[in-house]
Amino acid sequence: MAPPGWFGAVSSCPVLGMERVRGAGAVLAVLAVLGAPPAAGEELSGVFQFLGKTECHFINGTERVRLVDRYIYNRKQDLHFDSDVGVFLGDTPFGEIQARKWNSDPERLEDSRAAVDTYCRPNNEASTPFTVNRRVPPSVSISLVPSSSQPGPGRLLCSVMDFYPAPVQVRWFQDGQELPEHVVATDVVPNGDWTYQVLVKLEIPPRRGVTYSCQVEHVSLEHPLTRHWEMPPDTVRSKILVGVGGFVLGLVFLVLGLGFYLREKSS
Repeated sequence: MAPPGWFGAVSSCPVLGMERVRGAGAVLAVLAVLGAPPAAGEELSGVFQFLGKTECHFINGTERVRLVDRYIYNRKQDLHFDSDVGVFLGDTPFGEIQARKWNSDPERLEDSRAAVDTYCRPNNEASTPFTVNRRVPPSVSISLVPSSSQPGPGRLLCSVMDFYPAPVQVRWFQDGQELPEHVVATDVVPNGDWTYQVLVKLEIPPRRGVTYSCQVEHVSLEHPLTRHWEMPPDTVRSKILVGVGGFVLGLVFLVLGLGFYLREKSS
């Protein structure tokens, strides 16, 4: 919503105070389109954009709060209000003119100075339990996935799912020794439900008889969460060994039985 006096063709409407318009920290408004509405096949001759952006800076918890209001036209900041200064400050020649006008308005100035307590603190109290204090522990699993570029049995993938907040540390270990190299990770990806996920792959083929571990550290966990993985036994080789063992055992019983039979016959 454009501040009063910003453009002559735009009607006045309050920006600060109870009618302050906010949207995820910024409000983008297309103010005017030059010329008449375009006919079919014609292009717009131009668009003016005004961005009003409010920042609430919290220092040492909520002990000290600083509010900064920024007024940006076509990606250039014309003026801003800093609660630590207490007045509007121009950043361009036109912004300086507008700042002098707004600083001469006692009601607007009082409203801006009070926004630390009327806007920043109440919004912080309402959002902190969900955005700051919220903790969702991750679920962690290890799977063997095919490698599209390298031969061998595949590669190990550690899937860290459905955690909040976003910062997380994932590490791979081999028999207790960390493997800082040969590790490839995706970006931490939002799920769209205020949780995140990340995939971390170990770019070396797993070996039989070796224990691999994926360790996850996250603010929601009192202790690191670790999942272990070992190469399953070779079923074909196991079947061969079982078959050979069965044959040898049968041969032993056959020899013993034949010996017992011959001994009984001779007696």
